[in-house]
Amino acid sequence: MKFGLVANTKRVGAEEAIQFFIDWAKTSGNKLFLSDQLVGLSSNGLNYCTPEELVSNVDILVSMGGDGTLLASARIVGDSGTPILGINLGSLGFMTQLTPQQLLPALDSIVKKEYKIEKRMLLKTEAKGIEKVESPYALNDIVVDNGPVSRLIDINLSVNGEQIVTYKADGLIISTPTGSTAYSLAVGGPIMHPKMEAMIASPVSSFSLNTRPMIFAAEDVLEIAVVNEDHQAHLTMDGQVMLPLQGSSKVRISKAEFQAKFITFPNNSFYRVLRNKLHWGYSPYEG
Repeated sequence: MKFGLVANTKRVGAEEAIQFFIDWAKTSGNKLFLSDQLVGLSSNGLNYCTPEELVSNVDILVSMGGDGTLLASARIVGDSGTPILGINLGSLGFMTQLTPQQLLPALDSIVKKEYKIEKRMLLKTEAKGIEKVESPYALNDIVVDNGPVSRLIDINLSVNGEQIVTYKADGLIISTPTGSTAYSLAVGGPIMHPKMEAMIASPVSSFSLNTRPMIFAAEDVLEIAVVNEDHQAHLTMDGQVMLPLQGSSKVRISKAEFQAKFITFPNNSFYRVLRNKLHWGYSPYEG
């Protein structure tokens, strides 16, 4: 098989895990392509590729790092359909469920085709200036907020052309089920199984006691308008790509026309991860 590797080399243990992967590929007879950002980390004779070349050359893309690395890997994959295997290097790693110690058995299982593919919904963004972004898609969430300025803004939310509510808040998060355990959860949004398809609208520090997070169907089209014409807001995709929004700009958010694919194994269920990493359901009296 042909494997690709994207890694965050700033994480503790990254170089050891990368070398382990390289050695495994050589001894197992599988081919390995590395992101060109990893040039110089290991011995010569390796195959380095740009992100575009990486996706076109491999069957599986391995993402080593934290959830941020995995989100970046999903943007690299785009609509190619290449499955992603996430390896966690030292952080919470809610999406990157496997540890470096589990890498070898995971790779062996993949070669034997003993794994499952879990498909995840993505969001597509349309807004003025978005055409400058190479990949206007988000796996976790799209956030419209006040950027570096600490003040409330008025954010109008419409669904399928029908006005729903105008929030007076610090911002608004539109999340996928995958992102329901990220920023959306931090502001009181619901937890959804990542295999579901829906959109969650969660206001950030809303100046009202009667506005709560809402869940919309995946087929709905959401439109966000920042009402304050004298104030510049910002749009952020997956916490990694930021665009300025003028006060009159409108943001259109819909379900992407393709899905992200992640490699999963039976012993790493979503609910097990919730219990182990977010301590979901634990009593405060438990140690």
